[in-house]
Amino acid sequence: MAPSKRAPAKPAFTPGALVGALAKAYPDWGPTLEFSTPFELLIATILAAQARDERINQVTARLFKKYRGPAAFVRAPQAELEADLRETGFFRQKAAAVKATSQGLLEEFGGEVPADLDSLVRLKGVGRKTASIVLGNAFGIPAIAVDRHVQRVAQRLGLTTESDPDKIETDLRAFFPKKDWVKATWCLVLHGRRTCTPTPKCPECPVRAICPYPQKTA
Repeated sequence: MAPSKRAPAKPAFTPGALVGALAKAYPDWGPTLEFSTPFELLIATILAAQARDERINQVTARLFKKYRGPAAFVRAPQAELEADLRETGFFRQKAAAVKATSQGLLEEFGGEVPADLDSLVRLKGVGRKTASIVLGNAFGIPAIAVDRHVQRVAQRLGLTTESDPDKIETDLRAFFPKKDWVKATWCLVLHGRRTCTPTPKCPECPVRAICPYPQKTA
């Protein structure tokens, strides 16, 4: 007998009720990395791994004036680029990733950032989360990005029972209407950063009344 397909979580609230409440609580929802081109957002998102967006914005304000496009990053001496990225943390790995991504853009896409998921994830250093952020915010293409905040909030709200980011993304795509994917992503991100932190601030939670999380804080 063939195994049954995994049943998605079934929350007791509607997507509209959840997104509406979170958007009201976080009216500044939207990308927190500063950029002016798809390439800048791609690089900034790579650099934002394990770093605060505020710090990345400080670094990229200087970085994007010095390196204007993928060719400039490829030409940069490794040691010089590492020095420019030191404040982002894990600067050696990030310098290598930025160079590899830039090289891939030049070799495969003529230096232009592609506007589709399959092409983006072919680039070294670019996973589904990074690709989805670029698609949703640089190109306006509906996408859901799953970072650690989205994962934590989605699990606590009962939107998923999964721990694998790809499976969580599948559940969230099934729950939220496509037109709300980008908005839902940022609402979940900001809720996870500001309220539904590892130790949640449940008394301040705008969706406490509909949240099924059993370990609410008093």
